[in-house]
Amino acid sequence: MSSILSVSRIHEGLPTPLGATWDGIGVNFAVFSANATKVELCLFDAGGERELERIELPEYTDEIWHGYLPDARPGTIYGYRVHGPYDPQNGHRFNPNKLLLDPYAKAHVSRLEWAHEVFGYTIGGEGDDLSFDERDSSRFVPKCRVIDPAFTWSRDRAPRIPWDRTIFYEMHIKGFTKLHPAVKADLRGTFAGLATEQVVDYIKSLGVTSVELLPIHAFLNDNHLLEMGLTNYWGYNTIGFFAADPRYFASGAIAEFKQMIAHLHDAGLEVILDVVYNHTAEGNERGPTLSFRGIDNASYYRLLPDNRRFYINDTGTGNTLNLSHPRVLQMVTDSLRYWALEMHVDGFRFDLATILAREPWGFDEGGGFLKSCRQDPVLSMTKLIAEPWDVGPGGYQVGRFPPGWAEWNDRFRDAARDFWKGDEGRVPELATRLAASGDSFDHRGRKPWASVNFITAHDGFTLNDLVSYNEKHNEANKENNQDGNSNNRSWNCGAEGPTEDVEIIALRERQKRNLLATLFLAQGTPMLLAGDEFGRTQGGNNNAYCQDNEISWLNWEIDDRGEALTNFVRTLAKLKSSFSILRRGRFLKSDLNEALQVKEITWINASGVEMQDGNWTDGNMRCFGMLLDGRAQVTGIKRIASDPTLLLVMNAYHDAVNFKIPEVAGGNRWRCFIDTNDPEREELSLISTGEEYQATGRSLLVFVLDDKGETIRMVRQLALELSRSKQLAR
Repeated sequence: MSSILSVSRIHEGLPTPLGATWDGIGVNFAVFSANATKVELCLFDAGGERELERIELPEYTDEIWHGYLPDARPGTIYGYRVHGPYDPQNGHRFNPNKLLLDPYAKAHVSRLEWAHEVFGYTIGGEGDDLSFDERDSSRFVPKCRVIDPAFTWSRDRAPRIPWDRTIFYEMHIKGFTKLHPAVKADLRGTFAGLATEQVVDYIKSLGVTSVELLPIHAFLNDNHLLEMGLTNYWGYNTIGFFAADPRYFASGAIAEFKQMIAHLHDAGLEVILDVVYNHTAEGNERGPTLSFRGIDNASYYRLLPDNRRFYINDTGTGNTLNLSHPRVLQMVTDSLRYWALEMHVDGFRFDLATILAREPWGFDEGGGFLKSCRQDPVLSMTKLIAEPWDVGPGGYQVGRFPPGWAEWNDRFRDAARDFWKGDEGRVPELATRLAASGDSFDHRGRKPWASVNFITAHDGFTLNDLVSYNEKHNEANKENNQDGNSNNRSWNCGAEGPTEDVEIIALRERQKRNLLATLFLAQGTPMLLAGDEFGRTQGGNNNAYCQDNEISWLNWEIDDRGEALTNFVRTLAKLKSSFSILRRGRFLKSDLNEALQVKEITWINASGVEMQDGNWTDGNMRCFGMLLDGRAQVTGIKRIASDPTLLLVMNAYHDAVNFKIPEVAGGNRWRCFIDTNDPEREELSLISTGEEYQATGRSLLVFVLDDKGETIRMVRQLALELSRSKQLAR
């Protein structure tokens, strides 16, 4: 241990708020531990290399250890040493030789070195994790920094995008900006880089509304990855729930994150954080002692009730946070409120969210965390999105989260992929997903927006690779291509990987447009993976979590095909926002609305008539239409609307199909607004009811009922707005 150089003045301080809080005069330190016997605050030099002082926190109130240092200032580097029983068999792993991160720290400094000293037990010793290691870990572990939260937000206003107008755009901070030519070299891969004007303008030009960032909370690189020359690129390995990861800062100042938020808000863009509250980077019983394990292992983690040496592993990562404990639940909700109130974040996507709703008896929709979010005046006003599954018993819970939540809907992904690659009998499933998956979400007053639809996400193939590879190609991950999902529902269109075959290239581009159009034109909330709009590739790697390199970074050298696809995405986003029938706040019904004498949604076969039981059970049918009546009731008030009527035709058959235009109320002339076989037409073809339109093999069509020229006026307005967005992007 370093010798104590001096003794700081220490006052009793307060048990709240938790963490290190600068009040303009000094710093209050407070940390929870129910089972500790003593807590020491350790102060370090500015570089975090030399321990200057150890100060025993003098007070213990309601299981909170606390003290106040009037001489401490923002920039103070600190950590904790926590004393208590080392009794792994009963869940206790206190070891004061290990310097610990404050769970409430707002900033971390330095990185973890994977030395034996960072483990609470002696690796290879007798009993292994039951042994006790006496070596000091402070040289090898990250430390905390006291921050000054002061920041002038000026005119920052949350965009508060209505749910029915929301379009998510999922991205990685570093991957999106690392190769961007408009971002200064020293800002690439950082929050400041994402705030670059040209970057923000480009995102805005796409028509998306909400940037969803992969985890930015402080996280660790796994040792086994570092040994292979790889890294934890995605960041699903959190070690601090209040601190942004140091590697995403250009300046090191918390203000950089806030400035990024302000720039995105100024452009009308929301910011959603992908958050990981289901586990921590400390792993299982053989993992390092860095924070929670050494502060109060038995409180922070779910342990096996019959052998508390071991951890419940419903996450597949070695441990599971114990949100049944009130202080752990408080930590998570305090963290969420911090990011919402202090950092102005607009919402959260919860990784493995089923974990958060688990109680000792299993998933409970009435569990503590979900109830906390519903009643909290701050959190209930943010966007809350669940990844509704984990690897524990009964982990798949799509549709079972409470009102107010949205959920990733992997059934939409699978149905769309299966249909467009030509699988038999997929029309009924896709029809259900196109109508916002009412079988899962139409209950308790939930709305269609609760279904977050996606074709691709960070985990899996990109859109380009989905239509270019039959098999995953994860060799760069150095696991003999055994990692990642092998059931990708992908189709390479006739060649594995890159090809010069003109026909295959044309088919792939059409399939991309088909999938994107399916995503944007379905009822529900679309999520677009960054780079899919111009066809980025990962070379067939469907599990690039460990690839912090050109495999994962977006290549901004976009060719003509990529530019054309980007413009197509802009058109789809504009359609979604312009045609309210595509984003109804009610689940559209295929039975007759007796009060209004309107069928809100009608499924049409290629003969132009409503589909019957025989059509639905015909496994060979691959072409059908979805008719959305613009008169469909908008709210609970039984009143006919006056929106445009749309007809979507989807043909996954390999050859052309003559589709007969059905009869509808309100007109008999239609404009073909989109044909994915011919996406850049100058003129929109006009066709009348009863005529046939040749739907090219594997193509999607959108027809708009031409009502007294209103369609033409809308088309011209859309064309003008799209032209402006393209200019903005340049």
